[in-house]
Amino acid sequence: MTPPRTVAILGLGLMGGSLARDLAASGIRVQGYDADDRSCRQALAAGVLAEVLDDELTGLRAADLVVLATPVDQAGAMLARLAPRLKDGCLVTDLGSTKRTVLAQAAEAGLGGRFVGAHPLAGDHRSGWEAARAGLYREATVFLCPDERTSAGTVSAVRTFWESVGGRCTIIDAGAHDTLMAWVSHLPQVASSAVAAALAGAGHAPATLGRGGRDVTRLAASSPEMWSAICRTNAPAIADAVGALSRELAGAEAALRAGDDAALRRFFAVGRDWLDAR
Repeated sequence: MTPPRTVAILGLGLMGGSLARDLAASGIRVQGYDADDRSCRQALAAGVLAEVLDDELTGLRAADLVVLATPVDQAGAMLARLAPRLKDGCLVTDLGSTKRTVLAQAAEAGLGGRFVGAHPLAGDHRSGWEAARAGLYREATVFLCPDERTSAGTVSAVRTFWESVGGRCTIIDAGAHDTLMAWVSHLPQVASSAVAAALAGAGHAPATLGRGGRDVTRLAASSPEMWSAICRTNAPAIADAVGALSRELAGAEAALRAGDDAALRRFFAVGRDWLDAR
């Protein structure tokens, strides 16, 4: 398949906006849509977008590839909207943090054969067009989760697309992806938010934190809307991970209340040894 000449990006926040910047800089014509008109105007004024798509997605038929960059809880509705507006041969990918749900939604919209789910590990706690920056995907792992009906050629084309912005692609089953992310991505977010909530409940301000405290709570600044949506689409796996964390914290609390120094040393040693094994 030939490289796309026109790419439509639906959602111009940190992830979609950063992708738009990289594509435009490489000479690709970028169409853009965002529910927030201000983001579209800013991207257009910055010379990143060649065309702003309206709410009806008029003009989408010109796209060779569509990237869904909306929050995960909006993906199903957007896939249903865009499906009848695509030209033959147009491929679709996304960049959401969970994959089982969106693959099912793509299949329901009739896009299973042309949709390759993607998850670049490239975000941070900031959001919106203002946070978008060039080079966000450089050297980032990009998980690709194709539908079982997706051809090898389609997967290869989407892989080449993500590699063109610096991604390092790994193909993985959607279920395995979501289970992995529950532990290595979603659990750290929940833990950071829990620490911040505990500090807030005890009346401690962010300004009182040292460097370690700031590191631990950095993720708590992330969008509540985005993360609640992610959790809804991966709830059972995240609940398992949170349960494991709860048991570790309960053990630490019990050791503290009992004055069990040996148990506390074991608690801290597990984490240290895990990191030392890298």
